[in-house]
Amino acid sequence: MSAKNLLVELFVEELPPKALKKLGEVFASTLAATLKKDGLATESANITAFASPRRLAAHVTDVAAVAADKPVVQKLMPVAVGLDASGNATPALLKKLAALGADASAVAGLRRENDGKADILFYDSLAKGASLAEGLQKALEAALAALPIPKVMSYQLKDGWSSVNFVRPAHGLVALHGSDVVPLEILGLQAGRATHGHRFEAKVDPVVFADADEYAAKLAGEGAVIASFAERRAEIARQLEAAAAKAGGKPIDDDALLDEVTALVERPNVLIGQFEEEFLAVPQECLILTMKANQKYFPLLDAAGKLTNKFLVVSNISPEDASAVIGGNERVVRPRLADAKFFFDQDRKKSLESRVAGLAKVVYHNKLGTQGERVTRVAAIARRIADSLGGGVLAQHAEQAAVLAKADLLTDMVGEFPELQGIMGRYYAQHDGLNADVADAIEDHYKPRFAGDSLPRGLVGTVVALADKLETLVGMFGIGQIPTGDRDPFALRRHALGVIRMLAEGNLDLPIDKLLNSVFAQFNGIEGFQLNTDALADFIYERLAGSLREQGYSAQEVDAVVSQRPQRLGDIPKRLAAVRAFSALPEAAALAAANKRVGNILKKVEGTVEAKVDHALLAEAAEVALHAALVEVVPQADAAFVTGDYSESLQALAALRAPVDAFFDGVMVNAEDPALRANRLGLLATLHAAMNRVADLSKLSA
Repeated sequence: MSAKNLLVELFVEELPPKALKKLGEVFASTLAATLKKDGLATESANITAFASPRRLAAHVTDVAAVAADKPVVQKLMPVAVGLDASGNATPALLKKLAALGADASAVAGLRRENDGKADILFYDSLAKGASLAEGLQKALEAALAALPIPKVMSYQLKDGWSSVNFVRPAHGLVALHGSDVVPLEILGLQAGRATHGHRFEAKVDPVVFADADEYAAKLAGEGAVIASFAERRAEIARQLEAAAAKAGGKPIDDDALLDEVTALVERPNVLIGQFEEEFLAVPQECLILTMKANQKYFPLLDAAGKLTNKFLVVSNISPEDASAVIGGNERVVRPRLADAKFFFDQDRKKSLESRVAGLAKVVYHNKLGTQGERVTRVAAIARRIADSLGGGVLAQHAEQAAVLAKADLLTDMVGEFPELQGIMGRYYAQHDGLNADVADAIEDHYKPRFAGDSLPRGLVGTVVALADKLETLVGMFGIGQIPTGDRDPFALRRHALGVIRMLAEGNLDLPIDKLLNSVFAQFNGIEGFQLNTDALADFIYERLAGSLREQGYSAQEVDAVVSQRPQRLGDIPKRLAAVRAFSALPEAAALAAANKRVGNILKKVEGTVEAKVDHALLAEAAEVALHAALVEVVPQADAAFVTGDYSESLQALAALRAPVDAFFDGVMVNAEDPALRANRLGLLATLHAAMNRVADLSKLSA
């Protein structure tokens, strides 16, 4: 029988909207992968996933009714074990064949093959290909088992006795191979060719499919349902832009909201609503959040990005007169906006400073104390960082912002919308008449919140953000809350990357080790607190290395620089550029190899080798020449290093290639004379120190 296209649909009650896109993708991909594995679908088969609020479906091309038979090779046992001296089958061989469904008649056809040690008996057979009914049953079960469902529900079947577990009650199953129904049963359902369309706007009910290929078109035409998640999403985006242009605005850009709304409607219809302009006196972040989070509306912005009093509703129905739908949504959103205005008005009756004392009653962590204690630590850290960067007004503002940064956690608005923490603190600080840098820092101290997020807009905000993130890192490491595998409940990886970005992109003169030690000092007196600063520094440098590799630097370049644990992260781009330029020199490979050799020699020496040379003990011409080259080159390289010209510092080392090569060709480092040997090791230690100030050049050795 020739291959035909396959359609499978599971019709269910409304699926979780935030999970729908992933559910549809996994359902289709797992179903198709299982069919391919069993030989029922070709590797080149096209898979189309469908997912709407009430259905998961997949269309797979070129699916066979019966899979081709597969040759099976079964290794049995050594010939000496399976056959006796006369060549007859032993009981062990007959037992093995019986387990495989064969008898003594198969003995004559057994194949012999030497595995390098002995002759082995093999049994070759054909496994009958699975029928589509068998294979699809298996594939459907695998697809349902693979769905990323965090929590299932149990419900009774129609018989009133049996129950099954699934994300939502299932009410229909379609399975068509071409025009033929594939006999399947799952979740108490028998496969057929009929499904249900839109609850209110379907032209017919049920919608019956004559063929697998008419699924999407017929469901859209007769069932008023756009089954494809991607097509429905694109249609919503198109309607949003059209409606926004009509209303003279621009819809807010939010992919997550667009995905969620796509998962809530089967036949989208975008409508324009509005609310009273008086609500625009409330910070627009509050209004936008309540419309998006609670109502799933798309707020409209003007050309300057400022919120207007209009919003877009994605309705699931398309009545001739939409005024009732629009009016209903306007009535629903009004109390939400009124609540936001009430919270904003009430919160401004108390200053941020008056709320700080209340943080002493808010638990931060049972081993690290309250938010009040944490604020005290962060403020002290911020003061120290600011003093290192110049002190004065910066230190005063940074300390004030750090003290007030968490005060908005006790406001009604943040209590209702935790996502607004920091943002509301800035508005309330402005209302209290605080300095603009302080107000901005209260919002910005959470930045960067995620990969690609903006950094704090000013130095005060940067100082407080550094203090906040470093306090979290040191505190959590000190009580043993270190990320493992995929578990990072306190987002320490994100905090470390934030610290790295602020230090590097801000080019701040704040050495890592000194910074960590100053933060650690703020945890004195906490019972059981133990910090391994080296482990925390390693954690930060690991994040740094990963970030640099993602930026396009090679693993060798990154290892060469990061393995030296440079204290000033703002220097790292220049160091990497210097290493890349050095690698292009013709002398680079030889010097990198020599550096690696020197490092290995020094590692084998017991004790510390001092980078010191006695000129009187230089016996061989090659070591005299190397010492002379070092005397000339090292000051040049060091001078360039001190001024931050790392490329010039490394390129100055190119002159060492010839004397280094000559040294290793003509000088025995481990001389019998202890004084001579010590002097030569001191010469190598001097060379090693000179070559590794900018980066560990041995990492460039292949």
